[in-house]
Amino acid sequence: MAPAYLNLPAEKLRLLQQLSDRLRNVPNIAAIVLGGSYAQGLAGPDSDLDMGLYYRAASPFSLEDIRSVALSFSEPGTVPIVTGFYEWGRWVNGGAWIKTPEGKVDFLYKNLNQIEAVLEDGRCGIWSHDYDQQPPYGFRSIVYFAETRICIPLHDPAGEIGRLKSSVSEYPPALKDRIVQDCLWGAEFTLLLGHNFAAAADVYSSVGSMTRVAQFLMHAIFALNEQYFVNDKHAGRLVDKFARQPREFSIRLARVLAAAGSEPAALLHSLEDLQELWQETVQLTNGTYQARYSTGAVNRR
Repeated sequence: MAPAYLNLPAEKLRLLQQLSDRLRNVPNIAAIVLGGSYAQGLAGPDSDLDMGLYYRAASPFSLEDIRSVALSFSEPGTVPIVTGFYEWGRWVNGGAWIKTPEGKVDFLYKNLNQIEAVLEDGRCGIWSHDYDQQPPYGFRSIVYFAETRICIPLHDPAGEIGRLKSSVSEYPPALKDRIVQDCLWGAEFTLLLGHNFAAAADVYSSVGSMTRVAQFLMHAIFALNEQYFVNDKHAGRLVDKFARQPREFSIRLARVLAAAGSEPAALLHSLEDLQELWQETVQLTNGTYQARYSTGAVNRR
């Protein structure tokens, strides 16, 4: 049964409870959670209901069972999209998109074995990036930590979700160090090349470099604040609340990206402003950031 304390409109709370009641009877569903914007407390009037469906790799649930549930809740005249396992990619495994009379619902398949392995790697300072998984910047494995942290269990008979949530209650120091080092170096190296692209009036490569630096800085700031990164959609709203960040970070970042232009002078000016944000982020590490190679980026301004 969906917890009554969830901050959902009454019609969506009823829908969530009905879906949970149906899904818990599907063989081999190990757990069901509410995730996404509602779990984060960031939902708007049109936000989807995101439901995570967990399974063990050795005994996955039947896709036909999922299709049957999806069809029974679909708005008349609509046909839900129900995918196979790993049809969407390596990380965002697969699921269903359902249009119901109460709004959109997404089912998201969650392989417990894969999640456990990624969380264990993360505690050892290992993380991964799959750029092609989804727009705009791909998928980073830190998201598994975030999704585990924020999700709200709806059905957890064996305590699988409770155990995973306990394992991510504290931000792993090795993971924090790796993300900060990787992202600040990635930003530094990209800024070096970005200046060359801008001087040559290469708009495609210059703007690509700027957005690349932007996402590196975002991940570094999340890690510096020991906050798990959930997704790009709400990153700006969340980072504004962090104690450790460059002054007016999200405002300045938006201004830089919006003002890039197409002329070499404008591109170079935007890169200089972006480099200033990078330098201020480096200062937040209190000297712990070490560049992999000397680029002279710190002294460029």
